[in-house]
Amino acid sequence: MKFGKEFAAQMVPEWHEAYMDYNFLKTILKEIQIFRQRSRPPPTTAITGSRRKLSLYRAFSGLTQRHNYPATPGTPDVENQVIVVNTQGESSETMFLMAADEGGEKELVYFRKLDGEFNKVVRFYKSKVDEVMKEAAMLDKQMDALIAFRIKVDNPDQSWFDRSAEMNRLASEVAASMAVLSASTPAGARASRRAPSMDVIDEEGSGKYDESGNEKDVKERENATQIAQKERGMTIRGVRPAPLELLSQVRMNQAAETPRSTIKSFLNVPNQNEIKFTKENLKKVEEQLKNAFIEFYHKLRLLKNYSFLNILAFSKIMKKYDKITSRSASKAYLMMVENSHLGSNDGVTKLMDRVEASFIKHFSNSNRSKGMTILRAKVKREKHRVTFSLGFLVGYAVSLFVALMLFTRARHLLEHENRDQYMENLFPLYTLFGFITLHMLMYAANIYFWRQYRVNYPFIFGFKKGTELGYREVLVLTFGIAVLSIAAGLANLDMDMDPNSKDYKTPTEIIPLGLLGLLVVILFCPFNVIYRSSRFFLLTCLFHCVCAPLYKVTLPDFFLGDQLTSQVQAFRSVEFYICYYGWGDFKHRKNTCKDSVVYNTFYFIVAAIPYWSRFLQCLRRLYEERDAMQGINGLKYFSTILAVSFRTAYVLDKGIGWKFMAWLFSVNAAIFSTYWDLVIDWGLFQKNSKNRWLRDKLLVPHKSVYFVAIVSTVNT
Repeated sequence: MKFGKEFAAQMVPEWHEAYMDYNFLKTILKEIQIFRQRSRPPPTTAITGSRRKLSLYRAFSGLTQRHNYPATPGTPDVENQVIVVNTQGESSETMFLMAADEGGEKELVYFRKLDGEFNKVVRFYKSKVDEVMKEAAMLDKQMDALIAFRIKVDNPDQSWFDRSAEMNRLASEVAASMAVLSASTPAGARASRRAPSMDVIDEEGSGKYDESGNEKDVKERENATQIAQKERGMTIRGVRPAPLELLSQVRMNQAAETPRSTIKSFLNVPNQNEIKFTKENLKKVEEQLKNAFIEFYHKLRLLKNYSFLNILAFSKIMKKYDKITSRSASKAYLMMVENSHLGSNDGVTKLMDRVEASFIKHFSNSNRSKGMTILRAKVKREKHRVTFSLGFLVGYAVSLFVALMLFTRARHLLEHENRDQYMENLFPLYTLFGFITLHMLMYAANIYFWRQYRVNYPFIFGFKKGTELGYREVLVLTFGIAVLSIAAGLANLDMDMDPNSKDYKTPTEIIPLGLLGLLVVILFCPFNVIYRSSRFFLLTCLFHCVCAPLYKVTLPDFFLGDQLTSQVQAFRSVEFYICYYGWGDFKHRKNTCKDSVVYNTFYFIVAAIPYWSRFLQCLRRLYEERDAMQGINGLKYFSTILAVSFRTAYVLDKGIGWKFMAWLFSVNAAIFSTYWDLVIDWGLFQKNSKNRWLRDKLLVPHKSVYFVAIVSTVNT
């Protein structure tokens, strides 16, 4: 793979604009190459024919000498110098000394663009380094609070004096070394009697000062302590007082919002913020801080990779420049890159080491292998059994579908006198599985394209690491449901009835209900089978949608809410299941549901539930975020509720008034929704966009994909 493609493949999508524009610089070099080829005199035949022979007479460069530098080290060759790089603060400027040469103005443009890209990269990198340093300081405070929390939970009834007595007892074995330390630092000794102590992870290069700021005295005292320890054959770690006083300033954030807390907040009821020092709360705090360390470490790795990729890109582009122009400018420029903040700052690397040490000690019980496995989560591998199962189920589904067609043709069921009765009563039962299968197929396609264009959907949706489903796993579930539903259809495809009782076979008629019950049991199964984590995640989001607006609206919640708005017919199929089997119509394969007032009432309610849920979610976001766009979005869903209700009324009662109202509100909802989808969601008709008619930033490089998706959205 060429470096340009590899460079683009390893970019962090959110930082795409901050990377060096390698392709544009390569385009400039291509123009320089074309110009030099046109202006260069064509080689003679004699030289071309003897090129191979002349190369055999070149001087031998040696086996151990990699570069042929000037004889005097450190003395630049001023006559062959191509560029001079001036660095001022955080920016650099390259002076091209060969601008007077033919075609030199193109090379001058190249170096200006190169400087611009380098300064952009350095500024972004420095801002991100400052950002992670601030985050590291915040994690320091949170770790101090966690350690104090642990001490308080482990010793709830012990006074600080008893705790210090315990520490003094443990330190009695190293009395000689502690005597040296106590004699030289009386303030530190008194502090150790006031508060319990905890281990400290020593960091290389971290200065230690006494109260007067004298680093030398502290080091001398530490050396004396270490000598005393070695004489006794002992080693102790540095200790400092545990910050128990922080607990008076700590407040626990409400990790999972509940309907009760939402109602209290809406009614301005004061919450009880007093911390309960229990093991349950300690476990919650440890889990949250553990996840914070993992995310922070992941960010550090991305930042380190950002630095490495850009340095490599500058190296590649400069070597390409030297090759095209036959100059030697890369050494001077790359030396400047190495000495810059991008190449010489090792703060990120040191911070990664400290995060690793802290995480291993405090969250993996000093087990380095376990701690690093958690920190450096491996990429989820595709399993062969998943691929095999997918191929098997696809073939099985196709075979069953062909068998269904042949069975229908062989028994002449399309000409059967009861065919209309079958389609009216049993066909809606199986369309539910068709809607589910189609929806899962679309979701699998989404995951496929998300992975193709490096969208970090596990992080965006908040899936637990390593549990997110790939498109193959989703397709396995999809075709598994398809196989079961087609097999159930084959088993149920029976037109014979008892001539005396006019009843159909009961076991045959309850097959669709049994299949639906099986899917519900699998969905709620508490055992760790069939992707339990993903099933529970789906149930949680579904519960939040049903209980809107009592839960804080997150992206998975309103994403699922939007998906459910396209499954109105599936909800009505569930209502039909309840009516068909609950009222005993399945025994006669006869549908009397539409004669019931209760069924017709719920026919309205069921259709409006998904839109009503999204309407309430928009109101919740409007209340919290004070964003007027959320209110307008809520009006869109409310107009859709009115349109669906009047259309349903017209279907149930064929009246002119209902028809007029249905047309009026349907047109209004269609215009409103179409405008919102095109302009707000898809970003169409952007006047000042660099991508005509679309947004400035596009995830998919092919614009035609967006227009096809927009047209399909409008049609649906």
